[in-house]
Amino acid sequence: MARPPIRRMRRRALAAGTAIALALIGITFTMAAPAQAHRPVAPPRPHGPCDIYAAAGTPCVAAHSTTRALYASYNGPLYQVKRLSDNRVRDIGVVARSVKPVPDPGGYADAATQDAFCANTTCLITKVYDQSPMHNDLTQAPRGGFSGPALGGFNNFPIADSAPITIGGHKAYGVFIEPGMGLRDDDTTGIAVDDQPEGMYWVLNGQHFNNGCCFDYGNAETDSRDDGNGTMETSYFGNATAWYHGNSPGPWVMTDQENNLVGCVNPGSTSKLCAQLPSITSRFVTAVAKGEPHHWASLGGDAQQGSLATMFDGPRVDASYDPMRKQGAIVLGNGGDNSNGSQGTFYEGVMTAGYPTDATDNAVQDNVVAAKYGAQRLSLSPASATATPPGLQTFAPGSSRDATLTYTNTTGTRAVGVKLSLSVPDRHWTSVVTGTRKDSKTFDSVAPGASVSATFRVTSGPAAFTGDLIGNASWKEPGTNPRRSETTVEKVRNVNPVKINEFRTGTAANSTNAYLELDNAGTHAIDISHWTLTEHPTQQAVFSTVTVPAGTKLAAGGHYLLGLSNSGLAAPAGAGDVTVNVRSTAGMAAGDQIDIDTGRDVESRTIASVGTAATPNTTLWQPLPDGPVVTIPAGSTNVPVTSASGFAVGQKLAIGYGDRLEVATVTAVGKPGTQARLSAAAPAGSTNIKVTSTTNVTAGDTIRLDIGPRIENVTVAAVGTSGASGTGLDLAAPLAFDHSSNLPFSVRGTGIGFTPATAFAHSSNEPVQALGTGVTLDKPLRERHPVNTPVRDAVVTTAGYQGSPAPDQWFGGPALSASAGAMVLRDGQGHVVDSLNYGSLVDPWAAEGYQGTSGSGQSGCRVPAPGTANGAGRSAVRYPDGIDTDSNCTDFTTSNEPTPGEANHGFTLDPGPLVSLQATTPGSTSNFVKHDDSDDLVVTAPVTAASPETDKQDATWVEAAGLANPSCVSFESINRPGSYLRHQNFQFHLQPNDGSSLFSQDATFCQAPGNSGQGVSFQSVNFPTRYVRAFNNVVYLASNGGTNAWDTTTSWSDDTSWSVAAPWAQAPQGTGGG
Repeated sequence: MARPPIRRMRRRALAAGTAIALALIGITFTMAAPAQAHRPVAPPRPHGPCDIYAAAGTPCVAAHSTTRALYASYNGPLYQVKRLSDNRVRDIGVVARSVKPVPDPGGYADAATQDAFCANTTCLITKVYDQSPMHNDLTQAPRGGFSGPALGGFNNFPIADSAPITIGGHKAYGVFIEPGMGLRDDDTTGIAVDDQPEGMYWVLNGQHFNNGCCFDYGNAETDSRDDGNGTMETSYFGNATAWYHGNSPGPWVMTDQENNLVGCVNPGSTSKLCAQLPSITSRFVTAVAKGEPHHWASLGGDAQQGSLATMFDGPRVDASYDPMRKQGAIVLGNGGDNSNGSQGTFYEGVMTAGYPTDATDNAVQDNVVAAKYGAQRLSLSPASATATPPGLQTFAPGSSRDATLTYTNTTGTRAVGVKLSLSVPDRHWTSVVTGTRKDSKTFDSVAPGASVSATFRVTSGPAAFTGDLIGNASWKEPGTNPRRSETTVEKVRNVNPVKINEFRTGTAANSTNAYLELDNAGTHAIDISHWTLTEHPTQQAVFSTVTVPAGTKLAAGGHYLLGLSNSGLAAPAGAGDVTVNVRSTAGMAAGDQIDIDTGRDVESRTIASVGTAATPNTTLWQPLPDGPVVTIPAGSTNVPVTSASGFAVGQKLAIGYGDRLEVATVTAVGKPGTQARLSAAAPAGSTNIKVTSTTNVTAGDTIRLDIGPRIENVTVAAVGTSGASGTGLDLAAPLAFDHSSNLPFSVRGTGIGFTPATAFAHSSNEPVQALGTGVTLDKPLRERHPVNTPVRDAVVTTAGYQGSPAPDQWFGGPALSASAGAMVLRDGQGHVVDSLNYGSLVDPWAAEGYQGTSGSGQSGCRVPAPGTANGAGRSAVRYPDGIDTDSNCTDFTTSNEPTPGEANHGFTLDPGPLVSLQATTPGSTSNFVKHDDSDDLVVTAPVTAASPETDKQDATWVEAAGLANPSCVSFESINRPGSYLRHQNFQFHLQPNDGSSLFSQDATFCQAPGNSGQGVSFQSVNFPTRYVRAFNNVVYLASNGGTNAWDTTTSWSDDTSWSVAAPWAQAPQGTGGG
C-alpha cells in the first residue's frame, strides 16, 4: 500500500537523521583537535552530503556542484569554464582553509578566479566535475532523440555568470539552463542500471522553471533517446502538465521515468492529477528522487530552512515500469531523449548507490540548510530594468545612461558603512551618483536580508569598447576589523548606433528569397567599411562572414541592404579552377553569364554546363554511449558519417569548417553509422546477440557493449536479421559479461573514403558535405574565392533575393534558416555592435534581453522567427526603425509587409476584436488559453493582473473572421501576428498561416452555445463532432467520449465551454489591427 502522500518525516526518522549528523560532527570535532594557543588554526572543513550518504551505507557515485565541495576532503576542481575571447579553459576549484583575514573553513567555489579569468569576455561552463571516485563528469549534451542548437545538434553550454548567488556568505555561480542547453554523461561508472536501487538529490532555483520538457537531474538513457518506459529515473522540477502533475500553478517536484513525468500514482484510475502534490515556490529548493524494486519516492523542501516533505512514496506506475530498465547515464537540464525545451538553475546534486533512508535524506537537507544558500549580493543593471536585467547596456560614444547598483545583505548580520561605486573602463568614461557630483554612495547600516541601491549616471568615452562595467561594494560587519568587498559586472557596448534592423529568411515560393537590412539609428553618417556580419544557422558551423567593402558610409537614418544571391560557393574555388561547387543550381542554365564575387573581386564567366549542387551537410558520426565525440586523426582517408546520401565516387566532399575546412575526392561510399539496442538479454558466454536493427552493420565491425565495469568490445562475424526472434549478429568470440535487453550500442559504419588524406584532425558532429558535380565555366578563374562567395545569375528568378530595391551588397551564404539562427554585427576593429538570436537561442552569448522569466511557455528572450508566407512573405523588424532597448524580444516584431531598404511598417493583424479565452471548468476559472513561447503548443494557465506582460500577450487573441468560413472565427495571436490556433492530430498548436486550405479548416471554429449551459463552445469546421477543450491544462480538439484520453466524458461539457473575456493585453506597437 502507498504511504500517505504529503507528510513531514516522523520523529524517529528525524532522530535517526540527527544521529547521523551528530556522528559526523563527532568526526569533525576529532579533526579539530586543540592546537597550541599561540598558533591560530584554520577551522575544519564541514562534512558534506557525500560524507553523510557514505556513513549511512549509500555512497555517492556522482557528486556535482559549482558552489561547494560535497565531501569534507575534496580539494579538486568543481567545474571548468571556457572564455570565448581566446577559447582558453580554466578549472574553478574550492577555496582553501585559512586563518586570515578571518578564520575560514573554505570548501566553497573560488568565484574570484572565474571573475578574473572571464573579465571583459563571456565564459561558458564546459564541464562539471564529479567529486566522487567514479569521475562521472558532466559535459556537453549530445544530439539524441531531439537535437540542440549547437554544432551538429549538440546542446549549448551554459553561460558561466548567469546564476550568481552566495553560499555561506561567499559569492558563487550556479548552472543557468536556458532552452537548448544541457550537460550529460552517457558513459558512466557506478550508476544504477536495470532495477538496482538508487537515490539522488539536487538543489535548484525554485523560481526559474517552465513547462518545457524536461528539467531533470539523474539517471537517463545512454544513447540520449527514448528507449521505452522505465529506462530513466530522475528528479524533475517544473510545471509541465502533459503527464502527471499537481494542481495549478506549480512548479512541482516530481520524477521523470520516461514517457511520464510522475508525481504520484493513482491506482485504478487513469487520472494523472496528483491532488496532494504541492506547488514549491521557495527561492532555493531541495528535491529528492529514489527508487528500488516495486517502489519509488520523491521528497522536496526549502533549501534554506526546515526539513523535507514527502511528495509521494509508493508503487511503480504500472507493469511497464516494474521492473525498471534504467540505463545509467546522467542528465542535467534535459529529458532522457535530449528534449531541451526546459529551463532552470542547478547548484548541487548527487546520485547514490543504494536506496537512502528518509532519515539520511533529511540529514543531507540539514547539511544543505547549514551551507546557507543566499541570493545574489551585488547586481548591476540598467536603471530601467532592475527587475528584468537584459545582461547588456549599449552606449553610443559620448552618450549617457543610468545604471543601478544594488546591494543585498546576505551575511546574516548587520552590514555597516556599505559603500557603492562603479569602476568605468577608462579615464574617458565618467560615473556619478544621479543628481550629485559624487562617485559613490554610502549607507550607514543595512539589516540582514535588506537591500540598498544607488543609481549612477554613466557617460561613455569616445572610443569603441565592448567589455565590463564594474560595480563595487564594501562594508564591515560588527565585531570584525577588515572591510569586506565584492564586485559585479554588467556587459556594455560603446559603439556606433548601427542596428540589424530587418531580415527575411525566405518566402513560401522561394525559400532563399532572403535579405538583411542595417539601419543607422544615429544623427550622423557612419563609415561601415570592413564591418562584418556573421549569420549562424542553427546546428551549423560558421563558415564565413559578410564583409562590407571599403569606402562604404551609411547616412543618418539610412539603410544598407544585403541580399542573398541565388547561389554561392559551397567550397573554396582556386585560381585556375574551371568547375566550381555551388550551394544551388536552381534556375541556372548553360549559356547564362554569372558573376562570382562582388566589387573589385568579381569575375564574370559563362556557364558551360550545369551539374548538381552540394547537398545539405551531414555530420561526422557521433557514437553513443562510446563518445559522444570521436576524433579522426590527421592523415586519415575515411570518416564515419551520420548519412551517406549524396556522396558519389569521383565527386568532391568537404570536411570541417573555418581554417580546418578540407576538400577531397571521394574514393568509396560505404555505410553510415547506426544506433541500435539489444532486443534480448545477452548472457556471458553467448556468441550471438539479438538486436533491434542490423541496418548498416557489416561483418568485421567492432561494437562496444555496455558502460562501466561491463564494457567489452565484440567483433561481428556474421550479420543476420533484427528483432528478438531474428538471427541477430554472430560474434567472433563469446561474451565476457551479461548484458541487459534494451542496451544501446552504436556501429560506426564503413563511412566515406577519399583522397588526399586529411591535414587536420576532425571530430564528431563537424560538417561533412557532398559537393556535387558543380557548375563548369567557359574559362578558368583568375583568383581564389572563399566559401559562400556570391554566385549571381541575373536570369534566375526562383532562387535568392528577388524584387526591389536592388541590394547594396550580395552575399553568397549561408542561406538563412527558417527556424532559428543568430546574427552578430561587428565593426572594423572587431567590436560587437549588435547581435540577436531568432527562433531559439542558437548563440546564447549573443542574446539581448532578460532570460529568467518563468512559468508556462517561457523560454528566454529572442527575436521571433518570421517563418515563410505567400507573396512577399514575412520579416522580423525593429519597429520603429532602429529602436534598441537591449532586448531582442521587446525590440522586434514580425511584419507581413516586408520593406527591404525602407522604413518598417510592422505587422497588421486581421480585423476583429481582441479577446482572451477563459476556462469555465470549476476550479480552473483563473486559466486562459495561451501559447507556449518555447514551442508551438497551446495550453491553459493562470493569468492575472500581476502576470508578466508577455504572459498577457500570449493569452490575447484577435477573434477574426474564420479563414475557411467567415461566419465562424479564427484566433490570431497578437504577439505572433500571422499565426493562428490550429489543431493537428487533435492537439492545438500556434502556427503561421501557410495559405493552404487544410490550414484554413484546421484554424476555423464555429461558435455555439456553451455545452455546459454557460459561455461559448467552439466547434471544429472540419471535425464537427469535436470541440475546443482544455484537458490537463493542454488544449485539444475533443469529442464527448472516444479512444483518446482527452475525449473522456468526465467534465467534457465544462471543459469545452469558454468565456470570451476582455483581452489581457493590447496589440504590440507596430502590429495594428485589433
